[in-house]
Amino acid sequence: MSYSFLRESKLYIVYGGNKYRIYTSSAITFNQTFAEESYSVKTLHDQSKMFEGSSITKANPASFSFDVPLTIEKDESGVVRALVSDLSSSNTLNSFDMYVQTGSSTFKLEGAVITSASFDFVPQNQFTMRVEGEGTKLTRAGDEDYDIPSDSTAVESSTRTPLIVYPTVSLNDGSAKTMGNILSVNLNIQNEMEWTPYETLHDSLSSTTMFPSAHTVGKRIISGEIRQYQIDNNVAQFDDFSTNTNLTITAKNVSGDANFLEVAINPVMYTARMQPEEVYTQSYDFRSLDNTKVVPAQITIYS
Repeated sequence: MSYSFLRESKLYIVYGGNKYRIYTSSAITFNQTFAEESYSVKTLHDQSKMFEGSSITKANPASFSFDVPLTIEKDESGVVRALVSDLSSSNTLNSFDMYVQTGSSTFKLEGAVITSASFDFVPQNQFTMRVEGEGTKLTRAGDEDYDIPSDSTAVESSTRTPLIVYPTVSLNDGSAKTMGNILSVNLNIQNEMEWTPYETLHDSLSSTTMFPSAHTVGKRIISGEIRQYQIDNNVAQFDDFSTNTNLTITAKNVSGDANFLEVAINPVMYTARMQPEEVYTQSYDFRSLDNTKVVPAQITIYS
């Protein structure tokens, strides 16, 4: 008997005909649940007494999540960032097929889309992207030797160099705020979406499982938190707020100070709050306000 260990799993994304190996931490999850509909059934011997029957013909959207430690070579950041931010003309997210290979199986999640992505700019840790998403159908495609179908395989770099960044922040609502002594920055890109169910009377009567068929995207929000140490030259900002501010967050490589990623949002709202702990800090909770702007135009990954 052999067991499949999560740490041995390999994650692949097939998008635009290309197959990409995504090197993740062991934090990979994926599953799909099904909806039950109950109904009353009369018994033959006593028509006045009923018990609950059950019918399961409809699948809920499959869900998945994984963490991607980013590297200086940028093998992962390009394709994953495109899937997070790009939106088609029909107001849908770009979809892809996701494959997870274990020691005994290959699982396939069809029609996957990324619903949220989070970045933590913390100089003490490797720069990581946390991704969550949904898809239409989860199946077992084959065993561990299953050949994942694609037109080509994306070329990988010969090295994988861990990336550690520190954030610089510019916050300006007519007068520039003092944004030095940054402790950490969290950034979240959220796609609020709805799935269109695929339901037919014929399939429901024949007990054929019905899976979600398509999705539409509503609001797209960029939000997060900036934390800084409270010192003499920024103490007056402890109770600040604004509903019309320009915000730029830049992730700089600790080694060499080169820009790796930049997010420029205009306008945003923010509220400041003081946190009196062992060391006084203050946090700025922010959220984008103009959701008509395309997300790719607000995010820059430097070459």
